[in-house]
Amino acid sequence: MNDTATILLAEDREEDIILMRKAFEKGGIRNPLFIVRNGEEAINYLSGVGRFSDRLHYPLPALLLLDLKMPGTDGFDVLSWLKTQPDLASLRVVVLTSSQDIRDVNKAYQLGANSFLVKPLDFHNTVAMAETIMDYWLRTNMASGPARMMPPVKKAQAKEPPSGAT
Repeated sequence: MNDTATILLAEDREEDIILMRKAFEKGGIRNPLFIVRNGEEAINYLSGVGRFSDRLHYPLPALLLLDLKMPGTDGFDVLSWLKTQPDLASLRVVVLTSSQDIRDVNKAYQLGANSFLVKPLDFHNTVAMAETIMDYWLRTNMASGPARMMPPVKKAQAKEPPSGAT
């Protein structure tokens, strides 16, 4: 697994932040985890503005774990903003929310989320979910972003060697 890839968690509830940190620890996930507490902070972090302008201290994430239901600028607003940012097209976005509303699921995918997961209610399942997210989005799925949008490369047709060639 890529233990150096930065993960950004956009979450307003302190209990959920603590739960994710503990789940990462229990799951042996050593990736740097940065926390923002609302959509406006997420946009500022991803834009590299204000206190997030120093990319040495606030590196661009490879993965955004995004809560939808945050006060003010919410997760849907962040997804909408991301669609307008071509430089962030390769950012993987996993929505983590307590909502099971099919309208939220559909809207998140329409706005570009890569995955939609309902937050587990217990610690054991939170650890399992964190391990699965890391395994899939930071190890297995390497074709995220612009690479998956490129047209397939046409294979050259094999040509017969010229007659008399050995």
